[in-house]
Amino acid sequence: MKLSVEISKYPLHQDYIPFIKGFIDRVNAYEELKVITNTMSTQIFGDYDLVMQVISTEIKHSYEQFGKAIFVCKFISGDLSPE
Repeated sequence: MKLSVEISKYPLHQDYIPFIKGFIDRVNAYEELKVITNTMSTQIFGDYDLVMQVISTEIKHSYEQFGKAIFVCKFISGDLSPE
């Protein structure tokens, strides 16, 4: 099963850009996923189990490394990535 996720991260820190960039860089390291980033969010497309594992791992990493942040996610089944 495929999954599409749109995720936005809002670090509760004045110097927020490195926190966001770090999350995006880590998600992009997973070659099995298709990742598209724009100024508002990051979209992740791939196998359901892998996408959920990556999101769980990277959100936990963000909390452990940077502290408080808000994540807003939208999930939809299927691969809705642009061709």
